Amino acid sequence: MAPLRLAALLLLSAGLSLGGCAARHSLYRWEGYQPQVYKYFQGESKQAQIEALEAGLEKIKASGKSAPPGYHAQLGLLYGETGNGDQMVAEFQTEKELFPESAPYIDFLLKKKSKAAAGDP
Repeated sequence: MAPLRLAALLLLSAGLSLGGCAARHSLYRWEGYQPQVYKYFQGESKQAQIEALEAGLEKIKASGKSAPPGYHAQLGLLYGETGNGDQMVAEFQTEKELFPESAPYIDFLLKKKSKAAAGDP
């Protein structure tokens, strides 16, 4: 039983070590993105989420890393829901520039928002 525990412990420590290396060399810095998305679905204050994501974005820029896919789109959604349409469009455009594969979804969101603003169902 002891050799099995030792093997499990060694495997766990190797996995943690490799995971730490992968996290250190990641292209992106998440900086609280996932918790803010969770709070979005929980109905938390949109303004507080915007502030948290903007603060995270400053930390990401300072680290020299990039924001992950969806970060600017989430920020854009929040701006749109707080009535700041210009900032919403700017964040959506940033998302499209950084991640061109997001263009169909971002265009869908922009079209949906423009229809809502025009009063179309």
